[in-house]
Amino acid sequence: MVRNNIRVLLTTEGTYPFHQGGVSTWCDTLVKKLPSVDFMIYSVLTDPFVTQKYKLPKSSGLIRMPLWGTEEPSEHLTVPFAQVYAAKRRTNEETVKAHFIPLFIQLIQEIVRPDKNPLRFSATLLDMYLYFQEYEYKNTFKSKAVWDEYKAFILNYSADPRNHLAQPDVYGLTQSLGWIYRFLNIINTPIPKVEVTHATAAAFCGIPCVIAKMKDKTPYLLTEHGVYLREQYLSLSKREYSSFLNTILVRFIHSITSMNYTMADQVSPVCEYNTRWEKTFGVPDHRLKVIHNGVDKLVFTEEAPPRNSHPTVVTIARIDPNKDIISLIRSASVVRETVPDVRFIVYGSIAVPEYYEECLELLKRLGLEETFLFAGHTDNMTAAYASADVIALSSTSEAFPYSVVEAMMVSRPVIATDVGGVGEALGDAGILVPPCNPKEMAKGIIRLIQDPDLRLEMGRDARQRALSYFTLDKVLESYLKSYIMLSLGIDSERQAEKKAVPIPQKHVPSPAVTQRLYANRAYALISVQLDREAIEQFRLAIRANPASPSVPVLYSEIAEAYNRLGNRELALIELENMRKWLFRDKRHESA
Repeated sequence: MVRNNIRVLLTTEGTYPFHQGGVSTWCDTLVKKLPSVDFMIYSVLTDPFVTQKYKLPKSSGLIRMPLWGTEEPSEHLTVPFAQVYAAKRRTNEETVKAHFIPLFIQLIQEIVRPDKNPLRFSATLLDMYLYFQEYEYKNTFKSKAVWDEYKAFILNYSADPRNHLAQPDVYGLTQSLGWIYRFLNIINTPIPKVEVTHATAAAFCGIPCVIAKMKDKTPYLLTEHGVYLREQYLSLSKREYSSFLNTILVRFIHSITSMNYTMADQVSPVCEYNTRWEKTFGVPDHRLKVIHNGVDKLVFTEEAPPRNSHPTVVTIARIDPNKDIISLIRSASVVRETVPDVRFIVYGSIAVPEYYEECLELLKRLGLEETFLFAGHTDNMTAAYASADVIALSSTSEAFPYSVVEAMMVSRPVIATDVGGVGEALGDAGILVPPCNPKEMAKGIIRLIQDPDLRLEMGRDARQRALSYFTLDKVLESYLKSYIMLSLGIDSERQAEKKAVPIPQKHVPSPAVTQRLYANRAYALISVQLDREAIEQFRLAIRANPASPSVPVLYSEIAEAYNRLGNRELALIELENMRKWLFRDKRHESA
């Protein structure tokens, strides 16, 4: 059987495959559990010497893009030295002034202005990308012309009080230009041709996706786990930059975020909560598709209630201010007044040592050293959840936390702060309390500890909810379907407006093109409730290219159409056809 996998460029920033965490776990799942997709990982790094934490499958490739830690911007490139040397020789003051300075001025204008023009910014980055395919990056940015233009523009712009930009000193000028030089080395890196690009944040890692769309019309999928712009605002508030540097960096990040939101064909946050930000920045409803995180029900299995000698409250979280372990400790103090033998156990690595020391100091002051324990990182997450009578999460900020869904899948009752997408995960199958409110958290924990029947009922409800909405299979199906629909060029917003697309008669199109045309016709028919006619078009699409990775999704669409028609028996037959195709594909792959 001939493989016809979809090629996807998956871009990351400070995460996969070099750092562990929720985003990296999510990436690793996609890369290893979607056999009909070949991934090229484009990893934006802060350190070129960091150790790779995840092993990639043979079908995947890796592009390293270090922002810092290199002397030459071409060190990470695989191009021959002769090519780099030739580019250096072509780059001189005359070529920089003639070809780069006009683009550079457009770039700086877009960065410093508070009102953004994402389309113009995207076009400028594409033109600069094309420029650096001919000319050398470092020689260009280090030229006197670039410094003179930058200094003159910034000093002139900041002199006008209406622009709300503080006058910089020499350090501010050099540091801000240095940031631009480092961050934009991304446009000095060749981008492979693929069928879909997929960024894991509305961040600098989205630049390759935008360039691929501008240059090759490659569809762009953007997933947001948190809200990048909000996270950067919070991070900058803790740094001691000058007013000028803070403003420049915020506006630069705003330019990048706005560009990603504008250029992405599909924006998929992991929770409805995050859509508020995306809508604020102009993402229309038809391009928003929430895909919640999911977990493997075969790993996080249903566990019987524990037989603990002490009532046990477990938290799975890194030791970080955002997890508000301080409030959890204060809750433990209140709970102990009613339940003297209670035990609180936190599993998680120490992300901020200073905060950990603050937690230890509070434990000592409250006399909780025997009640509240830090157990460190664990590799056996299921056992950690299973050991709990109650799972608690005290975060002040979350997107759609894996720890909540994993606990639900293990059938443990959860009490959590009502932040981000936590409420979407729990629904009515858990207890929500306000953040930074130790007394309310303690009240809910005491209620659960004192009522075994409630714990059992809530745990069962939680698992049923997780099985219904948050399984790994649903996540994989949603992303595979998104990849296929984007690669086929199917725009869900316009299906209702489309008429059936005729197959060209004067020449024989390729199987992939024929399949795309039949699929477009089927989706158009579905949009006007013509399910029977759509089923026939989906069947024609399958016959046109039976080796395509789109086939299982097309079978699932037929099954859904039969369900809408009330014929569950035929729907089950189509689902069985889908399973047979997938089994046939995997058997071939292992041969």
